Amino acid sequence: MELGLQVPDFTVPGGTAALGVELAETARAADDAGFAYLAVMDHFFQIPSVGPSDRAMLEAYTTLGYFAAHTQRAKLFTYVTGAIYRHPGLLAKAVTTLDVLSGGRAMLGIGAGWNEEEARGLGFPFPSASERFELLEENLRYVRQMWDEDDKPFASKHFTAERLLNSPQPPHRPPIMVGGGGEKKTLRLVAKYGDFCNIGNGPDLERKLGVLKRHCETEGRDYAEIAKTVYHYLDIGPSGEKTGEFLAEAHRLHRLGVHAVIGPMPGGADRSRIEIFAQDIIPAVKELA
Repeated sequence: MELGLQVPDFTVPGGTAALGVELAETARAADDAGFAYLAVMDHFFQIPSVGPSDRAMLEAYTTLGYFAAHTQRAKLFTYVTGAIYRHPGLLAKAVTTLDVLSGGRAMLGIGAGWNEEEARGLGFPFPSASERFELLEENLRYVRQMWDEDDKPFASKHFTAERLLNSPQPPHRPPIMVGGGGEKKTLRLVAKYGDFCNIGNGPDLERKLGVLKRHCETEGRDYAEIAKTVYHYLDIGPSGEKTGEFLAEAHRLHRLGVHAVIGPMPGGADRSRIEIFAQDIIPAVKELA
């Protein structure tokens, strides 16, 4: 099993002037500790579960490029990009650039998008849920074609492109995570297009994995090909006093077939807790193979 660290909060002691140094130190520490994934949200306003909307929020792909320069091993991705935020040609190019410059460490995390407040605030279109899922599937088709060697045209309900040229191509096609646990649409799209799923660690997790398996059977996809990840707070307590509880949960998730646990540290990823993960937790979960 692997662990991934999400960095959702960009308000740090010292304010904006200290943010670059703080993020670089966090990224390096997480990478050195053995976290397999390093992720940021793709939002423009802060989300309610973290803080008020005017709390600091950085643009995701610029931040991941910064992380790439300060890390060597961790996979880098958004958790997750809203399909309404960028034209898929720009999105594919951004992920390609990240992949090339990081030495093949980029992933694409993508979902239908949900934050109406920031879309309305900045003037992004925010269509109905049904149209957002149309856009999600068309984004998935578009980026997969753009990462093929064939630069033929692309046409769908919402996009028309004459030549999907992508030079340079990424070293290897970036893995695609389709984020969310919606049973009728999202998990079907995971089965059809995804290399990774991501489902919240709730009481219905086992059932949702069963739904994904049935979608794989319908799509003719091998369920074992899809890496199962869960969103789960990396909560070991302020000084590591909950380490045992966290490891017990990791064992439970492993028994369900979960490949990776990814999430934020409550209160922020301070270096002392990252060190506890490096010494006591990551070596233990790596043994759950």
